[in-house]
Amino acid sequence: MALEVSLGFSTCPNDTFMFYPIVHGKVGREDVVFRERLADVEELNRMALGGELDVTKVSCHALGRLLGEYCLLRAGGALGRGCGPLVVARERTCMEELRGRRIAVPGRFTTAFLLLCLYDPGFEEDAILMPFHRIMESVRRGEADAGLIIHEGRFTYPLYGLTEVMDLGRWWEESTGLPIPLGGIAAKRSLGRERIQDIERMIAEAVGYSRTHPDEPMSYIRMHAQEMSDEVVRRHIALYVNEFSSDVGREGRLAVETLIAKARERGLLPAADVPVFC
Repeated sequence: MALEVSLGFSTCPNDTFMFYPIVHGKVGREDVVFRERLADVEELNRMALGGELDVTKVSCHALGRLLGEYCLLRAGGALGRGCGPLVVARERTCMEELRGRRIAVPGRFTTAFLLLCLYDPGFEEDAILMPFHRIMESVRRGEADAGLIIHEGRFTYPLYGLTEVMDLGRWWEESTGLPIPLGGIAAKRSLGRERIQDIERMIAEAVGYSRTHPDEPMSYIRMHAQEMSDEVVRRHIALYVNEFSSDVGREGRLAVETLIAKARERGLLPAADVPVFC
């Protein structure tokens, strides 16, 4: 009898690109059946915090709160260079001038928000939580003084008349020398080591399939990214599906562990006496 596994991932092009082969039976095993659940990354974070999903994309910030129940897979993550969150505003300013101002952020458990708090914990108090796709319009309309943008916002914020204040990903890379670990695929430890390793291999295989057949997933991607142009979709995939996607490797593991360790030192994440990776 096949094991049914709930699988959560976001509607962003990089996730639908990587998981297309699993959803459509291009890779997999007969003894594992995946039931996919697509949602905004902050919704996935909250579902994982409630233990609702067996395997799911989560922000590395949320992962630091989940390690008692979940561990991180080496495949399917979102790590890289030049792909971190940006702080944007309507007019040229600096981070110091934004202290005490309203900054729209894409969720309390996102890595973007954790990076903002690592940069300066004072920004936490005045943050306004909202879905990431509303942030740029909110800043343009003056409902927020600045916005912390993620995903395809890196490519589209100039269309809203906004200007970059700070690249928090660049700040992280220059501070640590490491790629920025945005998110990853977490699996419930209760699945058991052997089953988790099987799932990890399937995800790595799925990433390889889509990278070998890059046009095949496009109709599935477009179903969930209708507001994006084809150019933005392809740039999004090229940026976030990279050499770390099939296996984070030693450098990727160090990046995730360093982020969590720094957050623990600041009291932003709880201590946990379990390994991060499965």
